[in-house]
Formats: sequence, C-alpha cells, structure tokens
Amino acid sequence: MVSTETPTHCPYCALQCGMTLRPVADGTVAEVVERTDFPVNRGALCGKGRTAPAVLRAGVRLTSPLVRDEDSGELEPAGWDEALGRIADGLRGTRAAYGADAVGVFGGGGLTNEKAYALGKFARVVLGTSQIDYNGRFCMSSAAAAHQRAFGLDRGLPFPLEDIPRSGCVILVGSNLAETMPPALRYLTELKENGGRLIVIDPRRTRTAEHADLHLAPRPGTDLALALGMLHLVVTEGRVDEGFVRDRTNGWDAARPAVMAHWPELVERITGVPVPGLRAAVELFCGAASGMVLTARGPEQQAKGTDTVGAWINFCLATGRAGRPLSGYGCLTGQGNGQGGREHGQKADQLPGYRKLTDPAARAHVAGVWGVDPDSLPGPGRSAYELLDALGRDVRALLVMGSNPVVSAPRAGHVEQRLRSLDFLAVADVVLSETAALADVVLPVTQWAEESGTTTSLEGRVLLRRQAVTAPDGVRSDLEVLRALAALLGHGKGFPAAPEEVFDELRRASAGGPADYAGISYERIAAEDGVFWPCPDASHPGTPRLFLERFATEDGRASFVPVTHRPAAEETDAEYPVVLTTGRVVSQYQSGAQTRRVAELNAAAPGPFVELHPRLADRIGVAEGDPVEVTSRRGRAVAPARITLSIRPDTVFMPFHWAGEGRANTLTNPALDPVSRMPEFKVCAVRVAAVAR
Repeated sequence: MVSTETPTHCPYCALQCGMTLRPVADGTVAEVVERTDFPVNRGALCGKGRTAPAVLRAGVRLTSPLVRDEDSGELEPAGWDEALGRIADGLRGTRAAYGADAVGVFGGGGLTNEKAYALGKFARVVLGTSQIDYNGRFCMSSAAAAHQRAFGLDRGLPFPLEDIPRSGCVILVGSNLAETMPPALRYLTELKENGGRLIVIDPRRTRTAEHADLHLAPRPGTDLALALGMLHLVVTEGRVDEGFVRDRTNGWDAARPAVMAHWPELVERITGVPVPGLRAAVELFCGAASGMVLTARGPEQQAKGTDTVGAWINFCLATGRAGRPLSGYGCLTGQGNGQGGREHGQKADQLPGYRKLTDPAARAHVAGVWGVDPDSLPGPGRSAYELLDALGRDVRALLVMGSNPVVSAPRAGHVEQRLRSLDFLAVADVVLSETAALADVVLPVTQWAEESGTTTSLEGRVLLRRQAVTAPDGVRSDLEVLRALAALLGHGKGFPAAPEEVFDELRRASAGGPADYAGISYERIAAEDGVFWPCPDASHPGTPRLFLERFATEDGRASFVPVTHRPAAEETDAEYPVVLTTGRVVSQYQSGAQTRRVAELNAAAPGPFVELHPRLADRIGVAEGDPVEVTSRRGRAVAPARITLSIRPDTVFMPFHWAGEGRANTLTNPALDPVSRMPEFKVCAVRVAAVAR
C-alpha cells in the first residue's frame, strides 16, 4: 500500500511521462495524479498512464511462481526454491548436454537499465552464452544502425523534445504519435502555433496526419524511394547547402548518383505520391529556417529500414538540417526503455555503454569491471528473430524477461511452435502472458511502482522510477531472480539485487563508452528531472543537444551513405494482391499483455480489427463490423471490418496487440534488414475476403 505521494514515471512508452502515485482509501494499490512539474508532459497523461496501477491489483498480476506439473501438464503454484531450482537445473543441464550456446536469453525494451545490464552480464558471465537479444530489435534497430553509420552515435533524439515546437518545419515519417504517445502531440500543435509547418508521411490519414499542413500517403514499403525523390528535387532545385556539405560531411559525391536516379515521376510511380506533393514538401521544408525529420516504426520496420532511415538522414545533411540548433534527424523511440535497453548489453552484439562486443578494448574494460577474463566473454550471437527461429534446434533452453514474442514477433505462429519445441522455457513477468503460458516455470516479478530503477527516454534523458508500493508476498524483483540463479549456478558474487548498487556498477562499465553514464547518479537524476547522456563525470552538465560542434565520428564529420530503393521483400501479386501494414491503437500497448487486463482500456479498444477502404470493402462484399479473413503466406487472421476513407484502397491495417484468431503477427514477414536484422513488420502481401456466415 502507498504510504505517501511518490513522484515517478509512467511504465509505458518512451516519453516516460512524469506522474505522482497517491494512496487511496478503497484498498486498491494507488491512483495516478498529475505531476505538472515534469517538463516533458507537464502533467498530461494518456489513458494507459492514468490506469497503470490497475495491472498491479490482486487477481491481475501474478503473485506466486508457477511450475508445470509433469503429470497433468498444467502450470501449478510452487515455492520460490522449487521454481528457481527447476530453472537452474534446466539451464545447467542444457549447457552440459549441448554447450553454452544451447541456452538463450530474451530480454525486453521495458526492462530498466539496471535489469538490462544485469541480464546481459548474467548471460555472458554465468551462462557463457552468446545467444542473447531482446524485443527492442523489433523496434528501433534500423534507426540505431543508420544513426551509427551517419553520425557515429545512436541516441534517438539528438535534441530535447522542447526544441520541436521552435523548429521551422517538421517531417514526421511513419509515426502516429497522437495514438502511440498522445502527450507528445502538444509539441506538434505548439509547432504550428509558433508558425512552423508539419508534414506527415503515412499510408493512413491518422489522427496525427489530421494536424498536418501536408499529408503524403505513400504505398507501404516505398518510404526509401520517397526520401530519394525529395532529395532529388533538393538537388535539381538548387537547395543543397553546399557550405554545410563541404565543411561538416563526407561522402556526398558517392551518394549523389543514387539520388539522381530517383527522379520525381519515377518516384510517383513507385510510391503513389503525386509529383506536386513531393515538390510541396520540399518547398515547405527548405523554405523554413530550420527543420527536423522524425521517423518511427513505419519506415524502420522494413527489410530495408536502415537504408530508408539513411535516406532521410542524407536529406537532412544535404539541406544543412543537422548538427545545428532546432534542426536534425531523430527517431521516436517506442518502448519505455527502448533507448536505455539498447545501450547496456542485452543486444546480441553489445556490451554496456553501447560498446561493441567485437572491440578488444571494450571487452577488456567491461571484463575488468566484472572481474573476469576478457577472453571468457562470448562473441556476438543471433539477432532476435534468428534466435527465436533457432529455438528447439540449436537453442534448447530459453530464459525470457519482460517480453511476449508469441504476440509480438513476426510470423508469430511459427515462433509459437518454436517456443513449444524447447526442452525448457522459463519466463519472468508481472502477468501470465501468452508466452508465459507456454513455460515450464513462470516467475512473478516486480514491475514499475513496486521497484526503483532508471530508464532512458527517447530524448536520451536518464530518469528515476521510484518504488511507491510494496510488492505482494510471493513476488521478487528481476534483480533478485538473477542474483539467486547466479548463486545456484556457481556465481555467488557479482549480482547485487539493490537497483542503485547495480546502477553504480553500470556507471563504471559505461565509463568512456559512447553511452557514458559515469557522471549520472540517482541523486542527480532526482534533483535535475533527469540527466542527458553522455555525462562522463559528476561535474559534467549532461548533453541535451548532440552534434552542434562535431559529429561523433573520428573526424567529426557526418557521413552520407549511398542508398537506393529496392522492392519490399514480398511484393503483391495475383494471389496476394493487397498490402498489410500493422501498428498500434491509443488504448493498448505493444503485445497487450498488461493493457488487455485493464477494463477501461478494453472498453475503448476491445479487440482487433481490419481497417480497409470502402472500395476494397465493396469488392469483397463486407460491411462495417463483418468478419474479414486476412491471409498471407504465413497464416490466417480474422477480425471485424473497420471501413474508412483514411487508408489507401490497396492497403489494409491491423493493430498487433491481440493473440488468438485476430493476431496480426501471424501474417507478418520475418524478412530481415541486412544491417539491423529488423523484420519487415510493416509490409507484407495478403489477400482479404469476407468470412462465410
């Protein structure tokens, strides 16, 4: 029970809105009240944030470990000693029989920095496995890879959100933030109030697009061609900032030929966006004194997502809209700790501080903090989908923390089969998710208000979530779980359970790395409303704005990367003539494991649907609310029709928050980006039909 008002942050998206938890008299956990002093949201919250305590109520969250009974095959309550012992035996036995890499670990972008750090350390030091990745690979990995190639550093936004309303023009590509992070919409409304212009690029006329001065609706999977076509116009209309290109970039001469091969009329044929729309967008953007391009999952969740983001970065560099005040490229990170979660070691190729696992100096530094031989650290492992695809074959046992791939992974039916084929599966979660329901052992772990820990918002601002309630009896933290498992597996030291102690070790491990947290402490975060990394020492003020003097490359210059449009991994044809794209709705979050347990949110968004244009609905003979069958080469889903003029006639949209018959990710294509290993969630070929009554 809450004993006093506690300032903290929302457990959901990467805005990490400030909120206060206050005790209530009716015996429920707490109620959320506005926290107007936090600058990012100034008290505004969406429905998910307001109802967040509902997930922690008795009867909703897990309160006892569960183990699968060998006779009945059902999950049954068990004690912690039995549950932890079963997990230790399963991991130890698999390792002994098949080798260290037969054991896998799958993390999540919602884990705090402390948990992500400890999970990566546990995998590499205790299990000795290279097979660790996390669901953030499905979210921001393409933007991260493009950031690294162009700027030498990946931080979602290289500037604070407060800069957006003061920019002259913002291009928003593949983001419906009015639904995915509603409190952020005010930054766009303030932009327009200040005289700035907003361009939204999205195949659907979303709630966000309704606010735009200009909305371009390309065919899904053609964002790369669109960016190149707009950059072609920048060149032919004499709008390249030659001085900026000369003084602060490399590679324009190599990138320019590919740009010139994408003339406007060709781009119109590829994207469906008329040439006048392309010209109007370039005029608005280049006519402003400053400008930003912000991307989200639309252009990123493609098998060419890294190149697509790279094309938008090239557009910013050529126009001189990068490394200058109120200008630049940014990625709207999605998950609550999607930024911090990709910095501190739960990625397949990474060590804490955003260090590369293949860098001998990085290995030596982190091994020194961990007290192990650098040569004992395994090399890079499989990316998220490749790891899931290997289950039951090369990877025989899996530990999952904070993820629900049965709903969230592409080709989800196949992933579910692979999970079922494992010799051993353990899941740590706050609720019995669809993935947890398949496990041999399920551990109930603390979440959000029940624990303290840090997250890093989409701005690169490191924040402190404070414990506000006492977890129910029978619930432990992920850090306590990792400490106990490490001890059972022969590592009695090196895995503290106190979050601040873990964070202090993370600071040492990140020191000198690209994502340097060495100068950040719990005290500073609390006193300063968060601290922007990099922050190398206690006297450093933090870095709200990156790249104003130099980029994070060896010579300080940004790099143009030559890119060219290519088709989606799966184009439409006579058998599958319609494009499916997926996304979120305002009242659900990610796989829905938590939000689908909140009555108020379910009342607003009770289930999946298929959004389609009236012309397509007429052609297949469905009316509003009729069941629609959507079939791809990977499976079939059925959901009610939602007929609207806001979507292209050649495209259908499904939200991905639900399991069962309406599971959108049953259909999606796991084709991977060659650089980021991002699956192509946003584009696949389907056929749609009315369901026979």
